[in-house]
Parts: sequence; structure tokens; C-alpha cells
Amino acid sequence: MSEFSLTHLVAGAALVSMTLSGCTMPTGTPSEPAELLSREKLLGNPARSTARLSPDGKRLAFLAPHEGVMNVWVTDAAATGEPKVVTEERVRPIRSYFWSPDSGQILFVQDKGGDEDFLLYGVNLETGATRNYTPFEDVRVTIVGGSREIEDELLIGLNDRDPRWHDVHRLNLETGEMSLVRQNDGYAGFVADQSLTLRLATRPLPDGGMAIESIGADGETSPLTVIPSDDALTSGVLSIPQGADFAYMLDSRGRDTTALVKLDLASGETETIADGRRADIGGILAHPITGEVQAYAENYLVNRWYPVGDAIRDDIAFLDERAGGEWSVASRSDDDRSWVIGVDRVTEPFTYWLYDREARRLEKLFTTRPELEGAPLAPMYPIEIESRDGKTLVSYLSLPPWLDPDADGVPSEPVPMVLNVHGGPWARDDFGYRADHQWLANRGYAVLSVNFRGSRGFGKEFVNAGDLEWGRKMHDDLLDAVEWAIDRGITTRDAVAIFGGSYGGYAVLWGMTNTPETFACGVDIVGPSNLKTLLASVPPYWASFFEQLARRVGDPRTEEGLAILEERSPLNYVDNISKPLLIAQGANDPRVKQAESDQIVDAMTAKEIPVTYVLYPDEGHGFAVPENRLSFYAVTEGFLGACLGGRVEPVGDDFQGSSIQVPAGAEVVSGLAEALAESAGKP
Repeated sequence: MSEFSLTHLVAGAALVSMTLSGCTMPTGTPSEPAELLSREKLLGNPARSTARLSPDGKRLAFLAPHEGVMNVWVTDAAATGEPKVVTEERVRPIRSYFWSPDSGQILFVQDKGGDEDFLLYGVNLETGATRNYTPFEDVRVTIVGGSREIEDELLIGLNDRDPRWHDVHRLNLETGEMSLVRQNDGYAGFVADQSLTLRLATRPLPDGGMAIESIGADGETSPLTVIPSDDALTSGVLSIPQGADFAYMLDSRGRDTTALVKLDLASGETETIADGRRADIGGILAHPITGEVQAYAENYLVNRWYPVGDAIRDDIAFLDERAGGEWSVASRSDDDRSWVIGVDRVTEPFTYWLYDREARRLEKLFTTRPELEGAPLAPMYPIEIESRDGKTLVSYLSLPPWLDPDADGVPSEPVPMVLNVHGGPWARDDFGYRADHQWLANRGYAVLSVNFRGSRGFGKEFVNAGDLEWGRKMHDDLLDAVEWAIDRGITTRDAVAIFGGSYGGYAVLWGMTNTPETFACGVDIVGPSNLKTLLASVPPYWASFFEQLARRVGDPRTEEGLAILEERSPLNYVDNISKPLLIAQGANDPRVKQAESDQIVDAMTAKEIPVTYVLYPDEGHGFAVPENRLSFYAVTEGFLGACLGGRVEPVGDDFQGSSIQVPAGAEVVSGLAEALAESAGKP
């Protein structure tokens, strides 16, 4: 499980290492505040996004609003014709979709109200008919495997028999019929080859490690190799290429940063293809038919692609030279003549391009947010901050562009700062265009995102250094980053807010209860307040990951572990809260239940400590419905404006259509009660 989303040299800081590679610098030297960009432009639905080329290369799909909800549209491959909406979602946006192997269907997953019980749907592009392939309640579908050799079938996982484990089924996309391939009695996952035959199984071990087992022709398993617990977050099997006797694997065993290797399916021996230089090897590019890996990515300060062999070496060189920013491959046609490329230039909205390999030509398909083209967007500075114990914290800083006229990453005068803490915590912040950074920078804030220890991507020593350090060294890293910003003249000690979701929300609650002197205010989104109740209420399908949770957060089955969970729970320190706190929660969150927010709000209310609590009855772990998202950001903007003095756009119509409820503290945020009343009075 990669996400429990539940996104220099300091500490004394004599030396600052500032890397600007990949940044697009502003060309002017503005001195007056930039145009106040609307929340709708920055945070509402994009005009288009998520382009995918059909396997046959003839059509292009993308997400775009239809009656205000993100749906899938289809047009010709060059996006020159009139697009047609092919899905009919009316409530929740589609966020994940893909083409069927035969290019005849659009497949997508959807849940209800953010409960994450995802079901699989298919739209036949010839007839327009939509089919629910998995019409079950309280079931979550996973995609186990697909193949270009068998275009009308998929392998899917369903936890309808046992909510903890996903049995593997073979799904016929034409008829909708399913047949059981393998009952799952305790495996974290399976890997199939191009014939949709299961070849490998991953079994969680009692110590948090993983056993990789080979599956024979008779279905029996045999041991192949073991991933120790220290390597469980940085190692795993990727895929089996066509006709191969090996699997591709990311492997940190015997090294720190993850390498790309071949895993022999008979012996379990590995052969190294490439080692990570300064960071883990992350993404790969593989041939669309054979599955042969042709390139890999390494993301330290910025993401870079490196060829494996010569097949796409020239393409990588061309895109490095011509893209004008970080690029990624969104999809490739089966004949591999056409690629859809995403380009991120930071100070421009994200764009999609059609890349003709033979002609070495890029043709622009669309800009995700055309209304922001030419807008005064903020650069992002990749930086390295040294923690108090000598670890390097890769971080990202954005500044209001009119206060950074020299484009040196230091404002002309200190500004209020928002420390933006990513979720996971076993995830990471990346370089690139980020809507939250742009929004906050446009309001006049410095924005700092820090990869604290426990973040992934920087080697196993760094991720494992976060074990049992919730509320301790992981939080110290955040405090050290704040000190760096103060010492650098970016902000002042009395003007720092902390903001985050999931684990980031936990960090907010811990900061407000245990280091309240550091933060002027905090915004917690779906953050756990009580680690004991958090671990007692995780979804059943997290069973394969529970030993890792216990090892890294605290084991609720032992007295020592319970003591750690008790000691690190912000709920137990509410008496220390002395600064404004905004809490936001989705009622259907399966990861961080509503009780996590309810109990700390109740404790604060009982002690007459002010708190503002925003609740969305139709959301889960984050806010997907755009009306809900805009209303939350409107509340947050007013909250931060009162706390830090940044610019505030009036609420306007941003509450319209939202399910927002404010069970506590509407009177704490100026204008919130009035906006709620006005919204309730509108049809």
C-alpha cells in the first residue's frame, strides 16, 4: 500500500543549497500584487484533463465537465473533431478510467459518496450502453491484470467473499460473465503474465515482510524469494513481459535506493538493470505490446527519465530538449507510433501533447486550465534542507511572484507562510504545477512542502527512519523546515500556519497540541486525532498491510505499542490548543473515520476551546465534488486571511450546490455563518 492518505542546511543553517533546475522563472519584475485569481479558476473543474490514446491509436479520451461533473469524452486522436461525452455520471466525478484492450470500450471505477467501495463500469463506444460489471454492495474491485494478447478479458479482484482478501476472477468484457480464477486466503496481491495466467503471489509475513511465491501450472505455490520488512515499502514486483521467464521488480534489498532488476521466475535470483543514483527508481516506460522496459525514472529534486537500451533513447533526448518542462507519457498506441505526453512547466497550466515518433513532432492537444494561460503563476523552487540530525529533506517552496522579483527564492520581505504537509505518510511531495501552491501563493503566502523522514522515494533508510516517529522526529523535520524559512528571511516566527490532509492532518493536530508556539493557526483535513481508534478502525482490506502499520505507527496488540499510540495521539493534549484550528472531514471516509474529527471537536467544545468544524456528508477521504471542494477552500481562505492576513476572495457562489455542514464554530470564522445562511436561502 503506497498511500495511507489516510501528498540547505538548517537547524543552524549556515549553508543553503538551492536548485532551480527545471523551474520556469518569471520574466518580469512585478512590484504590485498580482491579479487575484478566482478559486474557480485555480481549484474548480479543469476544462479538460487526463488524456488517454486508444490502443489502436485512432481516438483520444479525456475527462471534462458535463453538467458540472467530470465525465469521459472521446474524440479523434488529434483532438480536432467534435468530442462526444460517453459517460453519464451526475454526482461524483470520474477520476480514474482506461481503454479496453480492443479500443472498443471506456472502463472506469466509481464509488458512492467517497466510501471507496469502487465498482467497475464499461461503456461500449459503438452502442453507447453502460454496464456495471461488479454490481455488488460493500465490495471494492481491483484490477489484477490485462493483456494485449487477450483483448476481451481482464483479471479483477473482488472482496465479496471475505472483505479482507480479493479473490481473482476472469471477466469477459463482451458478456460480463465472471469466473473464479483463484480464491485468496491471505495474499496481498498477484501478478499475471500476458496470457492472464497468475504466475506470482505476494504473501504478508508476521514481521511485516513479504514472501513472493511462484504459482505453478497446477495452482500450487512455492517459495521464490522474501522481501524483509525493512524493504517492504521500497520493493515489489512490477510486471512480467511477454514470453519472459523473469519479472521486472523494484528492489532495495542489499542497497539503500531502489534498483530496477529482473527476478528469475525459477530461481528467485535477480539481475540488476539500473541502480538509483540519489533517489529510488520509480516509474518505468514499457513497450505497449511486449512489456519490455525501455526507460525508468528517478525523482530526487525533479523527475528525470533514463533509457534502458536504445529503443526510445532518441525519444527521451528529443522530449528533454523540446518539452520545455517535466514530461510524462500518459499513453502509447499499440503500434508505438503515437504517444500522448503531459508537460508540466510549473508557471503554466498542465498541457497534453500528441507526439509523433516518426516525424519527431509535438502537437498540442489541450491545456487543462486555459483560463490560467498568461496568469501570474508562481515558480516552484526545489530545495534541500538539513534536519537537526543531518538528514536531507527535499522540499519545495513557492512564493508570491510579485514579492520575488529577482526570482532567487527569497522574498523582498518576509511573508506569512503555510507549511503544507503531505499525506501518506509513505508518499512524497513532487516538483511541478500544484493547484494548492498556486492558490496560496496568489493569496500572498509563501508555501513550503517538506519531504520529512518516512516519505518515500529517497531510499529505504529515509523511509524507515520514520518508524515509530509520528509526533517525534517526523514532526521535528517539519519544525526544522520552519526554522530554515525563518533564518532565510522567508517568513517570521509569528506568521506560520500548518495545513495538511490525512497524515498531514495528523501533523496539523500534533503541531497545534504539542508545538503550539510554532504555528499561528492550523487547517486539518481528514486527520486522525487518536491513533488507537485509527488502527482499530482501518478498512478490512488493509489486512495485508496491518503488520506494516503496527511496525511503523505502533502495535495496538502490545502494551508498549499501546503506550506509543496513546502518547502520540493529539486528542490527549487538547488543553494545549491556544491558536485557531479548522477541521474538515468527509462523513464516509473509510480510512480516517468521522469519529477521528468528532472526538477532538467534542473534547475541545467540552473545554470551551474554539474550533471550526466543516463536515461533508457525501464525501470520504478528501473532497471530490467540485462544489464541496470550492466551499472548503472558501472557508479555509477566510480562516487563513484572519489568521495570517493574506488576500481573500469573497465567498460569492462558492457554497452553492455544496453539502457543507458546520457542526461547530461557524461564528469563529468571520462571515461563515452569514455565507451559510445565504446559501441555504438560495434555490
